[in-house]
Amino acid sequence: MTLAADLPRLLSAMLGDRFSQSMAEREAHAGTEAHHQPMPPEAVARPVSTEEVSQIVNLCAFYGTPIVAYGNGSSLEGNASAAEGGLCIDMTLMNRVLDVRPADLDCTVEAGVTREALNEHLRETGLFFPVDPGANATLGGMTATRASGTTAVRYGTMADNVISLTVVMPDGEILRTARRARKSSAGYDLTHLFTGSEGTLGIITEVTLRLHGRPEAVRSAVCTFPDPLSASEAASLAIQIGLPLARIEYLDARCIRAVNAFSNLEEAEADTLFLEFHGSEAGVGEQVEMFQQIAEDHGGSDFRWAAKEEDRSRLWAARHSAYTATVRQRPGARGWASDVCVPISALPGCIEHAKALLADCPVPASIMGHVGDGNFHVVFSLDPESAEEQEAVARINDAMVERALDCDGTCTGEHGVGLGKRKYMEREHGPALKLMRRIKAALDPDDLMNPQKIFPPERTGNA
Repeated sequence: MTLAADLPRLLSAMLGDRFSQSMAEREAHAGTEAHHQPMPPEAVARPVSTEEVSQIVNLCAFYGTPIVAYGNGSSLEGNASAAEGGLCIDMTLMNRVLDVRPADLDCTVEAGVTREALNEHLRETGLFFPVDPGANATLGGMTATRASGTTAVRYGTMADNVISLTVVMPDGEILRTARRARKSSAGYDLTHLFTGSEGTLGIITEVTLRLHGRPEAVRSAVCTFPDPLSASEAASLAIQIGLPLARIEYLDARCIRAVNAFSNLEEAEADTLFLEFHGSEAGVGEQVEMFQQIAEDHGGSDFRWAAKEEDRSRLWAARHSAYTATVRQRPGARGWASDVCVPISALPGCIEHAKALLADCPVPASIMGHVGDGNFHVVFSLDPESAEEQEAVARINDAMVERALDCDGTCTGEHGVGLGKRKYMEREHGPALKLMRRIKAALDPDDLMNPQKIFPPERTGNA
């Protein structure tokens, strides 16, 4: 136990029924959609303001209690698991849109606002927030993991769309990382330091975000290819020539089969690209023409276009269901999702390599990805009781990551590091990992903020 005897009493007096030590609450915050072993906190606190977060963190610092921030629990690498027990700070009651400034194309939200809730709030303004990881994640969680998604090829990732943050530091101090100006050369870039830090340096309580104008015209399309190499090469060429696609998603034939069964679709079971084009009517028309020619040159066929909003929504809902569709091919299965990101030129070869790895995979698996920015995922459907399946998938995951690193890519394109990708950090970063450790030690000397995440255990002796 890491909760000092006085801490539950003090937190209960501060928060009332927004503090709980019930087993049901603890288990609800024990894990995520990840395949990792559930790790419950010893208590859960639900603040409603930055000031309350500050008070909670100050108390935890005094009593030496580990802290894990929690959003909607959609992370996939054990990012929000309570590895050392302690207190879970559930941010979902901090769900206010604080300010929208249409003239500046930005807004400020509390960390517990979800991306869907924000876009619903913006509906009448003609603006939207484009980053779309699929899950209806909180914007604080998306910032903490440096998330991206299907629209990154056009609109960028969270790192590209976060302007400023309000952060509660490990000692309870409240810090604002930047002003709202679109550029600055005034000192260190603290905003990007905390974006992707996974709650290991402080707790993000407010996020100021870039907004974008809703496009005049939107068209979506599906196109099939004879093999994964043809599909990925077509996607790579479209990006290399500067075609401004809003989304370009790859689903392999097995993924399409799973999605068909789950979403009651009748797509051809072939390697497939899902596409979306944004812009003016004339501009979208030109983009469509150019991509169709590229696709045909690479064996693409069976183009189907969706201009109506309901048809587009159905198409992208099916794409976002791919993880669940793959996992649910087996009753009682649990998902293991891994992703890598590589330079665009290396993408076709890496997808071919992943395809070869899956040829001998003992469990259902699918490849899908945001191929417009070199990012793809492999999802496995595991028997949670089978050590043999876990070991087989771990070997495939290792080989996929090693290939990505060999290509000067990264072990995680958008899922964060958490527990699942820690072991690759030294290989990816080399001596820079030592600097990251020093930053962590300087800001959180007692290692109370989401401990055991991002950094692999340090070697001792001759180990």
